[in-house]
Amino acid sequence: MNPNILKLNYYLILNYINKDFYWCLAIPYFEYSGKQIFYQIKDNNSQKTLIFIHGSGGNSNIWDNQFYLNIDYNIIALDLPSHNKSNIFPVLSLDLYVDVVKKFADYLKPERLILGGHSLGGAVIQEYYFKYPNDVSALILCATGGRLRVSQFIYNSIKPNYQEYLNYLRVGSFYRKTSKKVIDNAILETSQIDPEVTYNDFKICDAFNALEKTSSINIPCLIICGKADELTPVKYSQYFHDKIKNSKLVIVKKAGHMVMLEKPSEVNKAIEDFIKTYFK
Repeated sequence: MNPNILKLNYYLILNYINKDFYWCLAIPYFEYSGKQIFYQIKDNNSQKTLIFIHGSGGNSNIWDNQFYLNIDYNIIALDLPSHNKSNIFPVLSLDLYVDVVKKFADYLKPERLILGGHSLGGAVIQEYYFKYPNDVSALILCATGGRLRVSQFIYNSIKPNYQEYLNYLRVGSFYRKTSKKVIDNAILETSQIDPEVTYNDFKICDAFNALEKTSSINIPCLIICGKADELTPVKYSQYFHDKIKNSKLVIVKKAGHMVMLEKPSEVNKAIEDFIKTYFK
């Protein structure tokens, strides 16, 4: 990893409490086409890096629990363009998202790179692998699929009534007994994303179809899904497992589409075990 990344790429935000005291918050970012892309990092002073990519209408905060992973990797989560703290881009596309990750990975220059993606993020990391197979050592495919069809209800609700879409997520994205606090926090994060951005994310998902290329993935893959996932059902993950020779499938009980928020301990154990098994 570039030793200068933490030193050079920070905004310094001074928050004054009174005339004699302030605290300073450092916000990491990297530049892409003259714009700033926000990321969160747990720097373990490693030459190996794990980058997480969020799903439609999401941001890097969905991976907060994964910063507690006990692995010898630098752990990074990005805000994709136009999401949360990253700058706004006029046109969003799968190619843009992939290129942002590529430029960031090239900047970091890790000796080993693992990519993890949730839902739309899973499409991003699959496409990254198909374009740059020699860059990636493993994939973590979380609640995603080789094809990501989107229901018409989602399309019909996002623009005219974003609140209706957010209400739908409460039942569509979570296991019925997931704690209200977890759900409320996740909905709050999504509510802060521009509905147009979320809509475009789902358009990207709906157009994505890599089923015919799935069996060409020849690096280790960890496939994680919630047993109660209604948006990317278990059959999507089973398809990965059937087609990808070097893969491990973990189905998490009492979890839905937001499995990494609902069952963080199980997800983290799966990731830790996977890395220990394939990269001793």
